[in-house]
Amino acid sequence: MLILAFLIRLDGGTAFYRQKRLTKDGKVFEVLKFRSMRMDAEEDGVARLSTGEKDDRITRVGHFIRACRMDELPQLFNILQGDMSIVGPRPERPEIAEQYEKELPEFRLRFQCKCGLTGLAQYAGKYNSTPYDKLLMDLMYIAKPSLAEDFRICLATVKILFMKDSTEGVADGQTTAGDVKLDKVENAGQGAENKAV
Repeated sequence: MLILAFLIRLDGGTAFYRQKRLTKDGKVFEVLKFRSMRMDAEEDGVARLSTGEKDDRITRVGHFIRACRMDELPQLFNILQGDMSIVGPRPERPEIAEQYEKELPEFRLRFQCKCGLTGLAQYAGKYNSTPYDKLLMDLMYIAKPSLAEDFRICLATVKILFMKDSTEGVADGQTTAGDVKLDKVENAGQGAENKAV
């Protein structure tokens, strides 16, 4: 981590950045990550996902640490602070979660547990998976929590570190993962809500 921090500093700007994210019960916390984008990546104040490899906001070192997910390593400190767990739904930005919830109110059901460094949606889906798909995967995880499943997800996460397409960005002009599908989400959400601990 020290070597990465040094390399990022050489690339220009600060090594770490904090960003507001949501965890259990919609609580806002500041996630800590290695900075992979320019310092002025969102100077217009609009929260937006990356468009992938061609995103000109990503620095040289940023391309490398994103490809192997090393930008996420500082989140271990968030886990130690109790804001995150090792496995759970992806910590979403409040502005993006709000956009998803306008068309998919059930998206809030993801906040029944702490967000995680990895999770079913993180390894079985992609960075640009639709909110609907992320929600279904997160609800499947929340419905049947177990240490065995957490261990399986952690092992499966190692595999995706070497899969390039798992970090595909959103299309140019999009700020979020886009289209949401409303069919069958309500039933999936209610099932998970009833089974969640």
